[in-house]
Amino acid sequence: MTSISKVEGKTIFITGGAGFIGATLVQRLVENNRIIVYDNLSRNSLRDRPCRDHPNLTLVEGDVLDFEHLSQAMIGADIVVHCAAVAGVDAVIKSPVTTMRVNMIGSANVLEAAANLSHCDRVVCFSTSEVFGQYAFRSSEGDKTVMGVVGEARWTYAVSKLAEEHLAIAYYQEKWLPTTVVRPFNVYGPGQVGGGALRTFVIRALQNQPLEIHGDGTQIRAWCYVDDMIDGVLLAMVHPKAVGESFNIGNQRAVITIYGLANTVIRVLDSESPIIFTRKDYADVELRIPSVRKIRDLLGFEAKIELEEGVRRTAVYYRSHLS
Repeated sequence: MTSISKVEGKTIFITGGAGFIGATLVQRLVENNRIIVYDNLSRNSLRDRPCRDHPNLTLVEGDVLDFEHLSQAMIGADIVVHCAAVAGVDAVIKSPVTTMRVNMIGSANVLEAAANLSHCDRVVCFSTSEVFGQYAFRSSEGDKTVMGVVGEARWTYAVSKLAEEHLAIAYYQEKWLPTTVVRPFNVYGPGQVGGGALRTFVIRALQNQPLEIHGDGTQIRAWCYVDDMIDGVLLAMVHPKAVGESFNIGNQRAVITIYGLANTVIRVLDSESPIIFTRKDYADVELRIPSVRKIRDLLGFEAKIELEEGVRRTAVYYRSHLS
């Protein structure tokens, strides 16, 4: 794997850098680089991180829909990482218009601002595994993407991120902006904010509270620990073969049903939580397992953290915060 030491002495601009994955990336990079986080702080995982007061970190409160402010804040950046988005099933269903505006217009603003920089080494844009729709088994980057049924709010997220993907690659093809797209597959771990089944299960299991499953629990996911995700993002930031490409980032070995996940969390944490089933009244993803052959072959990435170890590490974090 390409060494993190190759990302040194850079000015790195991270939209959504106060979010879960963004803040974990900041934590990894802040010692040897100048980091500018641009975030509206609607979800703030950064405030609980040891790096929040680091002298190399500058926090700019702003909205990606504000092109002028965004452009000013980005001046001097060598690398741009675009994590900012409306995400999470509940948030998307509640605010589909905002979802589309932030994820499409906001992404267009980020790419245009980056294209206007006097120099830019790389722009990494975050997409989503949702672009593969309800059924994705060993889906590769070249497979057809799915937009879902018009009017089903769940799919506004996938459509908006798919538009971002097309635009990011178009900026490379037309304007030679060195862009890369990453598609995270069910990332979890310490510091996760907002939704997330695994985060919710761990927090409730630590308190012996019921674990609630929407539907029958047969939905299948592949779970990727956040440190593995960050390893993949770092490769996307520096590897020459990443330019103009999209990459699935996930752990295709950590595959389990939602019901199996709940049982695993209870067992690993020695919890007394019962499992309850509730009605599912929204479109859901029934099967989501990535193929990670492309990022392995081109960039040398391989997820390392197995599910049970990831659950333990996640529980250590939330146990300390609950206490």
